[in-house]
Amino acid sequence: MRSKLLDGKKMKAAGSGAVRASISFPSEMYETLEAIAKSKKVSLAWVVREAVEIYLSDKWPLFGGKRE
Repeated sequence: MRSKLLDGKKMKAAGSGAVRASISFPSEMYETLEAIAKSKKVSLAWVVREAVEIYLSDKWPLFGGKRE
C-alpha cells in the first residue's frame, strides 16, 4: 500500500476514506478525554471517533453507522 507524507508523518493513502481533522478542545475537556483514553487503553483519537459515532447515531440515525 502506498503512503504519503503529511506534516512530517506518514499516512496510509488508499481505500480507508479517512480524513484528517485538527480540533481544539478546552484544556479541562482535553484532560478528561486523555483520562478516558488511558483508562480504556486506546488512543485519544479513538475516544473522539467513538463519541462522534454515538452522537451521530443519536441525532441522525440514518447517518450514524454502527453502534455497540
